[in-house]
Amino acid sequence: MSEWKVICRVEDIPVLGSRRVARDKGMDVAVFRNDQNEVFALLDRCPHKGGPLSQGIVFGNHVACPLHNWNIGLCTGQAAAPDEGCTPKFQIKLDQGVVHLNQAELDSHG
Repeated sequence: MSEWKVICRVEDIPVLGSRRVARDKGMDVAVFRNDQNEVFALLDRCPHKGGPLSQGIVFGNHVACPLHNWNIGLCTGQAAAPDEGCTPKFQIKLDQGVVHLNQAELDSHG
């Protein structure tokens, strides 16, 4: 059975913005919220040059990396063509407006 870690409430993530989640091991996770109140989680690293995606601009289901404007899909972590690359994504669970991340993924990804 999966264990889920409480991260924050959905409204604690700015609309069209993000919140960083620190981990004991590995890079931070960026949790994003779009203008439809959908929530996504990716490793806070662009696959191009390692830019902090949490500082990027969210639009639709993408985030633009603040370093070189690569568009990264929030659902998949995949860079939009013609760019290539992928950043790890994390499972999200929403329960009554509370955002949870999978503890096993937090312990193992990246």
